[in-house]
Amino acid sequence: MRRREFITLLGGTVAVWPLAARAQQSAMPVIGLLSGTDRDGRQLAAIWRGLNEAGYVEGRHVAIEYRWAEGQYDRLPALVADLVRRQVTVIAAVTPVAALAAKQATTSIPIVFALGSDPVKDGLVASLNRPGGNVTGATFFGNLLAAKRTELLHQLVADTKVFAVLLNPKNANVELEKSDTQQAVRALGLHLVLVQAGTEDEIDKSFADL
Repeated sequence: MRRREFITLLGGTVAVWPLAARAQQSAMPVIGLLSGTDRDGRQLAAIWRGLNEAGYVEGRHVAIEYRWAEGQYDRLPALVADLVRRQVTVIAAVTPVAALAAKQATTSIPIVFALGSDPVKDGLVASLNRPGGNVTGATFFGNLLAAKRTELLHQLVADTKVFAVLLNPKNANVELEKSDTQQAVRALGLHLVLVQAGTEDEIDKSFADL
């Protein structure tokens, strides 16, 4: 599933599940859109399209409160706390760290997530078929592509025996991503160098060190 189609699915999920159930509580339901990243125009366009296809137009049928952590994950608790104080109808979390922050902040406001990882291992839901609680969503298990990415890279540079992987230590999926990559590299008989960087300066330094 392509990223645009996936985010469109999120928009539809946000509309169909909580808004229909809670629309009677407000003249205009409010979506709290929470992200650990910067504002993404393509992502927003896909979410708006998903809402429109479900019969919701921003400003006419639904309002949206946008909160962007811009990669500063320590801001997420305050951002989601503000959404909770505003009593939004539903929180749409488009990154794992945002979903976890939302879950920790409220047990009553519905939370819809969009992930590329396993929400059970992330601690978001009890199981895939019965999420439980106030959290649900969609995932495409992007972390499971670690082995395939490693295999493809090895095919492109078959003579290389050492591979480096750059990981963001602040990402909620970092341990899972690291474990999957380590297993894939070991299976190919290669040596792996793990480098962690959570800011632009750290990324530049990491490449210089490598």
